[in-house]
Amino acid sequence: MASIRAFLTGVSGEALTADEAAFLRSSSPAGLILFARNCVGHDQIRRLVGDARNAVGHDDFLVLIDQEGGRVQRLRPPLGRALPAADAYAKLYAVDPAAACEAAFLTARLLADDLLDLGINTDCAPVADVPVAGSHDVIGDRAYGREAAQVAALARAVAEGFMAGGVLPVVKHIPGHGRATADSHLELPIVHASHAVLSATDFAVFRSLSDMPSAMTAHVVFTALDAAAPASTSHRVTQDIIRGEIGFDGLLMSDDLSMKALSGSFGDRCRAVLAAGSDVALHCNGALAEMEQVADAAPSLTGEPMRRFQKALQVLERREPYDTAVAERHLALALGTAGRGTESV
Repeated sequence: MASIRAFLTGVSGEALTADEAAFLRSSSPAGLILFARNCVGHDQIRRLVGDARNAVGHDDFLVLIDQEGGRVQRLRPPLGRALPAADAYAKLYAVDPAAACEAAFLTARLLADDLLDLGINTDCAPVADVPVAGSHDVIGDRAYGREAAQVAALARAVAEGFMAGGVLPVVKHIPGHGRATADSHLELPIVHASHAVLSATDFAVFRSLSDMPSAMTAHVVFTALDAAAPASTSHRVTQDIIRGEIGFDGLLMSDDLSMKALSGSFGDRCRAVLAAGSDVALHCNGALAEMEQVADAAPSLTGEPMRRFQKALQVLERREPYDTAVAERHLALALGTAGRGTESV
């Protein structure tokens, strides 16, 4: 068996092309990420995931999706259940913090079952960013509130719900995207807050979640820390802040290498995030020529990155019982709180 390589990849459509199957077979990525373009039916999703697994030829394989709820869910009814945006739990929290956390936990536990039924074992959620006045709405109602302690409590409930169902949560976007005044999908956000302010707010949430098994970095420049590079490619931010001050020792993946916040060839982007200290690089858009550049730049997982990867995989072995009827009632409560906020924008 080929060694597992330090990258995660997308594919172009509803079924693997012959070239994509050959690519997966030769490059042996650590995982596959799915988007709406890849998901049109339950059996189709299962076939796609199964074909990808067969192509890579190893069982230690993550299958990721962004299924947060609200604006960001790749599986929408009838493919997936209706899910509220994070803001719904924030509204519940204002009335009853314990009930909000229980609803967040149980909804994630329900969702874990849904995802595993399709062969998906990793959800790129929860969002643990803390928006501030004047920030770009790319986070907006994806946030669990505007106070660090509340965001941390609800994000932990979601992550614990996923893990109870054997799904790996990916906390994002460490060390924080909430202050960004630009969308990193389109341009490079620059944050000018002081280190002290960041430490007391944005970083505080991730510090309280430092025991989580996986997280995704932010393509955001923090001028007080490294004015020359976004957090995802900054050795100083990754090592001194994410691994150091925050104390995160889980599997660290980059945000999507194809975002316009980054520049340079895709091989250079991959090398930059790995050199900074991410364990795996993420490339999402399914463009084969770009995928090949990333694969060529990605080494095999060894040492500490492999240790963290294997520890993250242990989450997939968990299955804790729960009352699905109670969970459905809590989800209905959250949906009712969200109202029209659950609709696509």
